[in-house]
Amino acid sequence: MFRPILKDLKAIWVLDSRSNPTVEVFAYVQRKEDIFVDSFIVPSGASTGEFEALELRDNEKDFHGKGVNKAIKNVSFILDHLYNNYVDNIFEVDKKLIELDGSSNKSNLGANAILGVSVAIAKAVAKSYDIPFFKYLSFWTNSYEYYLPIPMMNIINGGVHADNDLDFQEFMIVPLGFEDFSNAIKASSEVYNSLKKILKDNNLSVSVGDEGGFAPKIDSPFKACEFIIAAIEKSGYKVGKDFYISLDVAASSFFKDNKYIYLKNPITHKELINVYEKLISSYPIFSIEDPFDENDWESWKEFTNKYKDKILIVGDDIFVTNIERIEKGINNNVANAVLIKLNQIGTLSETIKAISLANKNGYKTIISHRSGETEDNTISHLATNNSYFIKTGAPARSERNSKYNELLRIYNFYNLNYYATSYKSNYLITS
Repeated sequence: MFRPILKDLKAIWVLDSRSNPTVEVFAYVQRKEDIFVDSFIVPSGASTGEFEALELRDNEKDFHGKGVNKAIKNVSFILDHLYNNYVDNIFEVDKKLIELDGSSNKSNLGANAILGVSVAIAKAVAKSYDIPFFKYLSFWTNSYEYYLPIPMMNIINGGVHADNDLDFQEFMIVPLGFEDFSNAIKASSEVYNSLKKILKDNNLSVSVGDEGGFAPKIDSPFKACEFIIAAIEKSGYKVGKDFYISLDVAASSFFKDNKYIYLKNPITHKELINVYEKLISSYPIFSIEDPFDENDWESWKEFTNKYKDKILIVGDDIFVTNIERIEKGINNNVANAVLIKLNQIGTLSETIKAISLANKNGYKTIISHRSGETEDNTISHLATNNSYFIKTGAPARSERNSKYNELLRIYNFYNLNYYATSYKSNYLITS
């Protein structure tokens, strides 16, 4: 078998959904006599965890300091060390990238440069073997089960993703009551548009936040849930059967001086737990993400102990797709699900290892976008291969729909099952 060899890397800047520059890396690999090219565009977060890999920015005049020319130059440095190397082993390529950087958080070359190279090379190699990326990933994940993932769709935005007074960052719908992925997306689109009409009828803004969800001028999470339930029912679907609700609290964003600032008042973690208890008892809550600050491990443990058998308790900022932090969570009985973001850790292989660790220990994994996104749809393939949930925003705005549309292509051309059917038959769903 002819092994693919790296012949070139090219990096450019392109714009993300917030009109900030980000890095796109093109990888050119040769197999036999042919050259195969593929690319990856690195996303960027707004609500970032303290322990994430470093996204290298120029901190100069252009783009108000957010330029990525340093990261682009570092891709050329990487090429000097990988040129003409075999690149068909994801783990060996990434090991070399990590060694070239030499820091604990990828701050020398930048996680945006390293991740761009890591994923672009893997995608180009997959293309050289003429197989879809989700199937190529199987060689490295040892997972040959393919499902269309259950989407978690952010349809009301708050927190740092919106200009309103909602403390919680995301209010999502989860279409669990459908037999195939296509109908789940159709129904979700109908709920989204019903919500738009309901907000208009209540003289509320239908402008959208970073992830495509509406950002009405409300401050109560209970009111947000009521609007979502009204939209589900208006669309002809059943709450707690066809659709559930998920929350991303992003509590680190309103944690100050050991208190949580909720509705403009400082409250204790126990008082915040009381808020969650009321939400869980009032609505069909499927999951709560980042209910506490990323360093508030004791509150996480207390909440997990009480609710781990009722809902998914999702760790994002507390874990940041980092194996050591996920292991700490497992050992301390913190959360029962992990949000997975490629650019939090900075290489494809480390992302795969994080997913594998979580899955082996019974933690559900949710492949996630970032608030600063692009048309790149690579995460759709990652979710199809080795995870069963995807979180990638509202069914609106092209940088979000590019992921759903890619999943629809996979659904139509590869005839994969929708994971919701399996999930419902194997796990207790609260109502």
